[in-house]
Amino acid sequence: MHGAPNKRYNRQKFSHAKDQDGVARLPRKRFYRQRAHANPFSDHTLEYPSSPEAMDWSSYYPAFTTDTSPEESTQLKKLTKDVEVVDIGCGFGGLLVALAPLLPETLLLGLEIRTSVTQFVQEKIWALREQNEGKLYQNAACIRANAMKFLPNFFKKAQLTKIFICFPDPHFKARKHKARIVSTTLNSEYAYALRPGGILYTITDVEALHRWMVQHLDAHPSFERVPEDEVEKDECVKVMQNETEEGKKVARNKGQKFVTLFRRIEDPPWE
Repeated sequence: MHGAPNKRYNRQKFSHAKDQDGVARLPRKRFYRQRAHANPFSDHTLEYPSSPEAMDWSSYYPAFTTDTSPEESTQLKKLTKDVEVVDIGCGFGGLLVALAPLLPETLLLGLEIRTSVTQFVQEKIWALREQNEGKLYQNAACIRANAMKFLPNFFKKAQLTKIFICFPDPHFKARKHKARIVSTTLNSEYAYALRPGGILYTITDVEALHRWMVQHLDAHPSFERVPEDEVEKDECVKVMQNETEEGKKVARNKGQKFVTLFRRIEDPPWE
């Protein structure tokens, strides 16, 4: 009697695999399944830099890495530009993959806490780069990280232009509300990382969570709500609604999507 298929073996088998024509094959999602959510307060085994200046991005964005001479090869390689767009809890990377061709000169990063899901997104991006002969998707990457704990370790003040929070875990029970990705404390970290004029994008199919996020962002002095006419013109909103895996699932189930954008405002002058 044969047991269940070994997903790790199959994952390795299809990792960086090519079809008969020598074209890189995309990873198969069924070999990267994991629990829908992870506890952000657990002690996950994570790697993170001591500060943004200590982060080596060269392996994630090789096309945007400065060349180094042989004697400098042991030094930290620098990027030609900073990461500017972050998808917190990027899931299987639908938003990253859709935005990368739209923003080819902007570095996009997905943050995902689940190991298998992170590996899936990384391998998907590598395969897409190869399929496009290195001309596309060089600006997208994904790392395993806990944004609730270590966001300031990766990004310096006013570095980001966009932060996406798409279909986050609603944590319905009141005692779990402290784990919601939008909160008074975390909103201050988003305000720290976003430059004035930067946009925080939120979308959910849970109306109670939508009201929670709006309430907490409305109350924060560093954010103002983006008017609906501007929201409708933002091309990233359409991508967020239609290209994420959760967005497609909600559409199949004929559910409702609640979208809100908040702009980072200038800090008041010191008196």
